[in-house]
Amino acid sequence: MKVIKFLIFFVISINLNNFTYAKDPSDLINGIVDEAASILSSEDPVESKIIKLNAIAERSVDINGIGLYTLGKYRKTIDEEQKSKYQKLFRSYFLKSFSSRLVDYTNPRINVVSQKKINDKYTIVNSILEATSKRPQVKIDWRIYTKNPERPLIRDLIVEGLSLARTQKEEFNSIIQNNDGDINALFKTLEEFLIK
Repeated sequence: MKVIKFLIFFVISINLNNFTYAKDPSDLINGIVDEAASILSSEDPVESKIIKLNAIAERSVDINGIGLYTLGKYRKTIDEEQKSKYQKLFRSYFLKSFSSRLVDYTNPRINVVSQKKINDKYTIVNSILEATSKRPQVKIDWRIYTKNPERPLIRDLIVEGLSLARTQKEEFNSIIQNNDGDINALFKTLEEFLIK
């Protein structure tokens, strides 16, 4: 389970440095994988890798879209000030979550096998993370938001049937529900994570 959770944060959060967005979702994912391997296998210091990967993630992942989705029904009940605070906290949370795990990972071998256009807004790209002596083969499906075909963005990642966005939504909603619907409980949880 730890491997799957790590992979979710890893592969959803990387894109090409100085990369012109591919119009074809499969090309986008192939580019992501190639650049990820290059960055993670480089001799750059850990701090440098984290900075580069964070900047890349902010350009390639719809962090705000994922963040609002994870609020579930609560995104309709909070005011604009609370929403703004949440989006800032979620962005920092998202970036720290993957970068703290990512830098020890090297040379992932992911092969795109197919893609399926769901509608004008979404395409699913299917891929396989090759097995190694330390882990089995893993099926990874990328949910690509293609409303703007000139700039596709990653909206979700499904690893062996486990959706990052849905899992995060359930976790956040549980925190809020267990605190009588108080959004500040979620803010506190995120703030505590960020200062660790």
